[in-house]
Amino acid sequence: MSGAHRSVLLDEAVAVVCGLDDGAAGAPVRDGIYVDATFGRGGHTRALLALLGRDSLVIAVDRDPEAIAAGMALAAEDARLRMVHGNFADLDELLDALSIESVQGVLMDLGVSSPQLDDAVRGFSFRHDAPLDMRMDTSRGPTAAQWLNTAEEADIARVLKTYGEERYARRIAAAIVAARPLATTGELAELVRSAQPRPTPGKHPATRVFQAVRMQVNDELGSLTRGLSAAFDRLAPGGRLAVITFHSLEDRLVKRFFRELASPPPVPRGVPVRGDAAAPRARMVGRSRVPGEAETAANPRARSARLRVLEKAA
Repeated sequence: MSGAHRSVLLDEAVAVVCGLDDGAAGAPVRDGIYVDATFGRGGHTRALLALLGRDSLVIAVDRDPEAIAAGMALAAEDARLRMVHGNFADLDELLDALSIESVQGVLMDLGVSSPQLDDAVRGFSFRHDAPLDMRMDTSRGPTAAQWLNTAEEADIARVLKTYGEERYARRIAAAIVAARPLATTGELAELVRSAQPRPTPGKHPATRVFQAVRMQVNDELGSLTRGLSAAFDRLAPGGRLAVITFHSLEDRLVKRFFRELASPPPVPRGVPVRGDAAAPRARMVGRSRVPGEAETAANPRARSARLRVLEKAA
């Protein structure tokens, strides 16, 4: 349904970030402070509020002013919710502003919400002819058109290759520069189609390019790197960080970050250390989870999702 958004891995993510998975040690976590770092349209936040006790607090963060407006309506109904307009990369500063030192859990859903994709005006989709915007936060920063119309050809090619894994990145970058200025998603989609000699079967020719440009405009991997560090630092002992990714670049970054924290710190050979000094700072909670067949059948956008969870050492 256009404009509707189904939160991916909803029950699994909320249960595990609250410590309710079968393998949890000790009593389940119920009350406390939790962060939904990517509110979207509030699916995970609503599930958290339904699960947590009346003394809990949910801090919901989003860059999208439309998401903030939806969240404020929900906050008016439930005093346990605080809405914050910002980037989860700045979670330290956002929590400082609320005088919150630590939290019991942080949940990040890195997917673009369906209302963003389906709203032609936002410029995220090649399926609608609209202004080339693609900003998560429409109140600040350059648009996709501004970046494409001013970036060096080599930088455009690098972004398309790195973020979109586009094999015709150099050819498409040259075509973009030759055709500038670009103004609409339709112009970009048609340019990409004509620049690809052999498009990937079963996939729209512009899919990888639109993904790459969106990631560049919103600094998605840079924000994720900073956000993961900030979220882990703010976890209370035993607190959990749950991250839902949707493509390989995000997942590799999260996997590497989790593995480093779940491994003993490197110690120079021959240097004596205390036992607790060599202990990992965290543990991974189970294996990564993916949506089941029923969820992917009901929501095709869920098919590439993967959930990873890390627990801070007590």
